[in-house]
Amino acid sequence: MAHRLGIDVGGTHTDAVILDEENRLIAKTKARTTADVSSGIEEALTHILAMPHVDAAKVRYAMLGTTHCTNAIAERKSLAPVSAIRLGAPATLSIPPLYSWPQDLQKKVLRHSFILDGGHEFDGREITTIKAEQIDQLVRDLTGNVEAIAITSVFSPVNAEHEERLRERLVSEFGSEIPLTVSHEIGSIGLLERENATVLNSALIRTALLAFNGFRDAMRRQQLDAQLFLSQNDGTLMSVEYAQRYPILTIASGPSNSLRGGAFLSGLKNAIVVDVGGTTTDVGVLVAGFPRESALAVDIGGVRTSFRMPDLISIGLGGGSIVRQSEEGMTIGPDSLGYRLTSEAIVFGGSTLTTTDIAVSAGRAQIGDSNLLPAEVHTISHDADALIQQMVERCIDGMKLSADPVPVVLVGGGSVLVSDQLAGASEVYRPEHFDVANAIGVAIAPISAQIDRVFSYERFSREAALEEAKGQAIEKAWQAGALKDSIEIVELEELAMAYMPGQATRIKVKAAGVLLTS
Repeated sequence: MAHRLGIDVGGTHTDAVILDEENRLIAKTKARTTADVSSGIEEALTHILAMPHVDAAKVRYAMLGTTHCTNAIAERKSLAPVSAIRLGAPATLSIPPLYSWPQDLQKKVLRHSFILDGGHEFDGREITTIKAEQIDQLVRDLTGNVEAIAITSVFSPVNAEHEERLRERLVSEFGSEIPLTVSHEIGSIGLLERENATVLNSALIRTALLAFNGFRDAMRRQQLDAQLFLSQNDGTLMSVEYAQRYPILTIASGPSNSLRGGAFLSGLKNAIVVDVGGTTTDVGVLVAGFPRESALAVDIGGVRTSFRMPDLISIGLGGGSIVRQSEEGMTIGPDSLGYRLTSEAIVFGGSTLTTTDIAVSAGRAQIGDSNLLPAEVHTISHDADALIQQMVERCIDGMKLSADPVPVVLVGGGSVLVSDQLAGASEVYRPEHFDVANAIGVAIAPISAQIDRVFSYERFSREAALEEAKGQAIEKAWQAGALKDSIEIVELEELAMAYMPGQATRIKVKAAGVLLTS
């Protein structure tokens, strides 16, 4: 019998679960998220494997949702300096690589930038040929002074020939150990956003490798012989080998894990999920059991990317959010006690009024010692509780596409703050094990991959273009760790680009399959 271990790292807690072969919960635990992330993960791993009825020998698969890469970008730490190479001259000379990045991050990440001849039109025709003398000079400039490389070419998702040719040359010159990312493998159509995502990916590769190796070392110390997978930000998984090549795919995977966990626990495929943690509340939408994708370009650490991300509203409301009452009125958050909640909140003997204290006063939570709450807390608890509900209801309303009531699923340890009666909700579900929905979400996730490219229907028939796109998505899902025979097309979007000639059509395809277990 093969059991699954799911671990998800949140801002306050690191949650862990073990599921059996029927996806039934065997054990769950929470550990405090630590500054280095890794020690919190190991603590959760140690706790859950020591629980009764847990047989480590049966745990064959480990699924990890981690904030290592998110933290590296946000904190500007552990990022490799990158040589950014754009193939797009003379058409793209007016805007240099990374021009819009925050100065502190650009200074940290960008070692060199080059704009060379090359690139393609939207329909795959060559704009200009690659110049051998330019490549030779590039090699001379990089020799002895390169740590990571990012290659971006105009419309490479349509025709990747120039990126592949340059990659082959640079690998032959500098070896395969140098982190190197080509943009057509991770980004979509927009040049600058795709270039940004490509550079970030190269900057993260070595940090991700250290983090993932650290988790594997922790598994070995616990004598856990399990195949490791990482969660992506679309609510699916990828093999650790794939994640080491594309660590940026782990960014913002936590909210997606909660959405998938909410879908699994509630049995709903279409709903709004409210995930309340210790510091923030994330509200997202389930469509056919997966997170609805944001239609807007996504900002990661101040960098605009074309990266796929879940459509979310996040607010500073969590179990540790600080409540303040003044003459101007009442405020909740966005600052939070975080992991200090159990020592500084009033119900735990501290002196800081938090939303947890309000929930205890309102009778919604049995945490700590309610006898420690002074009379003035009970006096304001009704107003504070009403404000909490209003904050959540505004988020729900902001995610709806119409005024009609929709099902709402409450998950996360902090969801005890939220009432079972919410304006705009047709029904409110608080499923069993709601407090570890994020870890359950990563444990039950399938493997997936997505492609996004433009086809000219003057050069391809519609049927040939769709088959080509589907084939590429299936191949990427297999590379990410899915059982090939189980892979299905779960999303297909076809968008005519009327402003381009040649019957240009953008095709986005997502393929997903079950975990390859051999």
